[in-house]
Amino acid sequence: MYAIVDCNSFYCSCERLFVPALYNRPVAVLSNNDGCIISRTDEAKALGLGMGAPYFQYRQLIEQNGITIFSSNYHLYGDISRRVMDTLRSVAGSNMVEVYSVDEAFINLKEVPDNQLVSFIQELKERTEQWTGIQVSVGVGATKVLSKVANRLAKKNKVATNCIVILKTEEEIQDALQRTPVGDIWGIGRRYAYTLREFFAIENAWQLRQMNEEWARKNLGGVVGVRLLKELKGFSCIEMKDPLENKKMIATTRMFGKPVYELSQLSEAIATYTSRAAEKLRRQHCATKHIDVFVMNRPDTQKPGDYYTESRHLHCRLSVATSDTQQMIRYAKQLIQQLYRPGLKYIKAGIILSDLVPDNSIQGNLFSPFTETKQKILMNALDNINFSMRDDAVRYASTGVKRNWKMRQEKRSKRYTTRWEELFEVR
Repeated sequence: MYAIVDCNSFYCSCERLFVPALYNRPVAVLSNNDGCIISRTDEAKALGLGMGAPYFQYRQLIEQNGITIFSSNYHLYGDISRRVMDTLRSVAGSNMVEVYSVDEAFINLKEVPDNQLVSFIQELKERTEQWTGIQVSVGVGATKVLSKVANRLAKKNKVATNCIVILKTEEEIQDALQRTPVGDIWGIGRRYAYTLREFFAIENAWQLRQMNEEWARKNLGGVVGVRLLKELKGFSCIEMKDPLENKKMIATTRMFGKPVYELSQLSEAIATYTSRAAEKLRRQHCATKHIDVFVMNRPDTQKPGDYYTESRHLHCRLSVATSDTQQMIRYAKQLIQQLYRPGLKYIKAGIILSDLVPDNSIQGNLFSPFTETKQKILMNALDNINFSMRDDAVRYASTGVKRNWKMRQEKRSKRYTTRWEELFEVR
């Protein structure tokens, strides 16, 4: 058996955690640059607030109904997520938890006896909510796909289910699958859902389960479709995955808070993003041999509602892998100077590091002096200072001072758990 634990309206729940007056009131959280709605409480959903909708389109509805709006506060959400996952590990064991996303985790229940399953799930839910203050929903099934089906039903009617649904008997599974639209099955996207409904008259998960493997291989994406069909039938095919300790690629990209026209501002942004990426690189004890810089621009002459953008990128390959921020900034600035075109309205930029190697086994170059040891000591000192002091206490001058291009976060709450000067105050 597998369980999936899903935090209810996670971003909104993190905001409510430090403002108790917001419980039972409509709350929503916005995406980067306060653009779209990406998290809503049940109260906000009931008022008609759409998921993923542009904020400006719902401004009147928000003001009329007193919906509280927050900008994304990723420092806070990331820290609360870590606490939730640590709590799950304290109950289920560290080897039995697979973190699926910032607010979801799969749990392998193979060591939990059948007669203790219900009490175990209740303890898991209660301890998570008590220790972290975040409300969660739990779905349990014989496979990961069935556990996702159960979780959806648990969240759909929180009062009736107490946010827990366990699918054990064949009758429970059939009822759950019949109540699950085909478009809500984990792994079925919009296009497949449309095809299944329009061409095969398959409306729900139970009808899909009745199909055979040969049909799934032909019409549902080959091996992936067969695996999904088997999961619906109760045969586990999607195993638990080990946590990804080292990434094979590191990227730092951001939308600008306002359009950028000058090369100096683009260079500041790329230098800042390069510093961020270099920190991530050193955190996993790696170095990079490939740097890719890209920009996105939008025409000034476009009509309202036209979101056409143009993206361009350049890359360079280093003769010797490095994790030195200074060297990486130098290469990145050379690339951005080549990409820059005067008069264009730039809305986004970013850097991607690939071809990563362990920093303790870097292949040298006979024609380049090796100075990595001293630079490594400097980078370690820089990381330690910035980790303890936060907010780029020490940074390169090329990253800028004013940073007028930074992402817009006009309604961001305090970073209560990660900044001394923003700690939650109790009076």
